[in-house]
Amino acid sequence: MGIEIERKFLVKSDAWRVGATPVLIRQGYLSADGAITVRVRVKGDAGFITIKGAPVGPTRAEYEYAIPLADANEMLDTLCLRPLIEKVRHLVTCDGVLWEVDEFLNENAPLVVAEVELSAASQKVTLPEWVGPEVTSDPRYSNSNLSKRPYSTW
Repeated sequence: MGIEIERKFLVKSDAWRVGATPVLIRQGYLSADGAITVRVRVKGDAGFITIKGAPVGPTRAEYEYAIPLADANEMLDTLCLRPLIEKVRHLVTCDGVLWEVDEFLNENAPLVVAEVELSAASQKVTLPEWVGPEVTSDPRYSNSNLSKRPYSTW
């Protein structure tokens, strides 16, 4: 079984930008009922479909599979709920830990969120100085909820 263990934080400064590696992400949801989400994503020049279970704290079931780029684009254009999520993901390494900093575009701008994936829910992680309040347990910040209620409408 695939498991995702992730903590999510707001970002309080631009200090993370030094050495960050960006990639454009476009994603949409075929299903986002709260318990289970089915997501289609184009990340750079690759397509993916992902099924996620309901979160239990920072943990949830996750299954992700590569799909043809043309299929991913067609599903995003014709099948996914609106609005789509578009963001620039920046990979940032701090103290040997990989952080994903997402700068949201369009309806979700100017939201910036940092995520760190863990190997265990109890894993300790040193927070970089640019990391702000934790929002792991706040459902408003899930990408599936941002597609239903964009940040600009809060």
